[in-house]
Amino acid sequence: MTSSLYPTLLSPLKLPHAAPGTPELRCRVLMGSMHTGLEETPDGFRRMAAFYAARARGGAALIVVGGLSPNVEGNTWEGMRTLATSEDAAPHREITQAVHAHGALIAMQLLHAGRYARHAQGVAPSALKSPISPATPREMSIEDIERTLDDYARAAQLAQSVGYDGVEVMGAEGYLINQFVAPRTNHRTDEWGGTVEKRMRFAVEAVRRVKKATQPGFIIIYRLSMLDLVEGGSTWDEVVMLARAVEAEGVSIINPYVGWHEARIPTIATVVPRAAFVSLTARLKSVLRVPVVASNRINDPALAEEILARGDADLVSMARPLLADPDFVQKARDGNAGGINTCIACNQGCLDEAFSGRLTGCMVNPAACRETELVIETTTRPRRIAVVGAGPGGLACAATAGERGHDVTLFEAAPSLGGQFNLASRVPGKEEYEATVQHFGTRLQRAGVQVQLGRVVDVAQLRTGKFDHVVLATGATPRLPDIQGIEHPMVATYADVIAGRRAAGARVAIVGAGGIGFDVAELLTHEEVPGDNDVERFCAAWGIDRSVSHRGGLVPPAAPWSPREVWLLQRKDETLGKGLAKTTGWIRRALMARRGVHLLAGVTYERIDDAGLHVRVRGEARTLAVDTIVVCAGQESQRTLLGDLQSQGIEVSLIGGARHAAELDATRAISEGVTVAAAL
Repeated sequence: MTSSLYPTLLSPLKLPHAAPGTPELRCRVLMGSMHTGLEETPDGFRRMAAFYAARARGGAALIVVGGLSPNVEGNTWEGMRTLATSEDAAPHREITQAVHAHGALIAMQLLHAGRYARHAQGVAPSALKSPISPATPREMSIEDIERTLDDYARAAQLAQSVGYDGVEVMGAEGYLINQFVAPRTNHRTDEWGGTVEKRMRFAVEAVRRVKKATQPGFIIIYRLSMLDLVEGGSTWDEVVMLARAVEAEGVSIINPYVGWHEARIPTIATVVPRAAFVSLTARLKSVLRVPVVASNRINDPALAEEILARGDADLVSMARPLLADPDFVQKARDGNAGGINTCIACNQGCLDEAFSGRLTGCMVNPAACRETELVIETTTRPRRIAVVGAGPGGLACAATAGERGHDVTLFEAAPSLGGQFNLASRVPGKEEYEATVQHFGTRLQRAGVQVQLGRVVDVAQLRTGKFDHVVLATGATPRLPDIQGIEHPMVATYADVIAGRRAAGARVAIVGAGGIGFDVAELLTHEEVPGDNDVERFCAAWGIDRSVSHRGGLVPPAAPWSPREVWLLQRKDETLGKGLAKTTGWIRRALMARRGVHLLAGVTYERIDDAGLHVRVRGEARTLAVDTIVVCAGQESQRTLLGDLQSQGIEVSLIGGARHAAELDATRAISEGVTVAAAL
């Protein structure tokens, strides 16, 4: 039964103009592709089967896996799996059968890296090195092009032979097909380059050959770049021309996307407003007959319903939201949207890990890609559990333990849940962190966890409570560095400034340039550019031309302005922000540069007095005449209860900042909380 709350989102979709036998989609949610890293792990296919089966069981209609290259040259890195032979294809049957068992459809994404290859065998339309890859590709010969197109067709045949219901031809994000289409990367003068018709020939021919090689009813999705966000990208007229051309070749669905991997504009991080690019999707849909997909920062069923009901798209693509909560669709169907574990677009567990060559995970869902390892089961031996501290780690532990059937009490000294996430959600661009706190609050209530806020608990009280196990999730406190004059009234901790307990002056020095230092700098320099809504302001700030009348959709960004003059300082003599997250660190560094923040490395702190902060920068004495000095110089674990608990013979576990206080890591804290709870 379709929920009255989301009648369009949860309604089935029969693909129009489809060949006889093309299956119907059971709802309008498509799970977008992501490389999980499971592909290369031992026992990876069994683990992928469990991963995708969970999303199929949770209600997704069509799951896109991969992508895999149709040949070795197209691999992103050496040793990556391909889909080139029957031996490559055979193990995939375990995945397709697992998904089909739960009533969903599944497609394989065919992705050739082109110049994004990080190995010496890479090829591309032209021998142009990517700014994000170490190797310069070899220019493809005519023979290379013909062979690669045949490889696409063979890969599609192989996918169909092992039970895939379709393929997605990756023509976006700056990969090979996108490289042929854009003049930025296609400098050829033969029949595969030059005019727009010749530049898009490879894309059209790839679709044509895939269509010819596969049986009727096989779904073909084309992943289209509708907004490249790079110099030398496509214009809107060229985007439409290509979309109509692949439609004419018989694609079943067009899945538009925004931004190349090398683009210097954020497209899926938390700083991007929800559904920021859906107006372009609607514009494209208006000139096509085949179903069109909306994507990029759609993480809420009500928002998805609004997009579909308005007619802006026929389907919505959710990759990270289904990583965060495999039961997203089913919860919406059951009227339980409040129970959805919302993707907050932090990228920390997923994209940062994937682009670093590690196993994909999820900050807010530690079980993602660990379905066969982190199994949460009802306990057969209920125990009394005390969790001290309601930051993200404590919340995850208490909720999981309560859901398993333990008798759990959660103690928190502050008047509200959330801990460090309450601070994070005050930073511009991280407001959605509040959704995670709300999610855990809902789970605590439903699991019957007793929550005692504003309660500083001691060992005697824990002993009196006759708890069988105590989990210390008490986090960490800001560390004050050993600087002469650190007690000066102008000095404040990051916690006081972010929480609003201390106001910052017009001239601010930030001591420490880790993630928290950047958070403080972003908060203190934030000023909205003019615009009628969040999307307009975001596009103006980053120089996005939503009309795509300029190549690549780029225009000069709005002039930056900061309400304060800020110095961001670090002891290490290296680039500030070097250790920030891989996929979002560049965004944060770009913001600092645009707002005129002074970035100083190699700093020795000498003293603080009424004149300001006295430092040496690479040996040169300087005095920063500031009003406020914000200390972001690390944390110290807060675990004063540990020794007394152990001396009383009380079983205890440490998680999160209480266990390890180095740069605060919510991904680790939540994972530790769930892992401890699963073992209780």
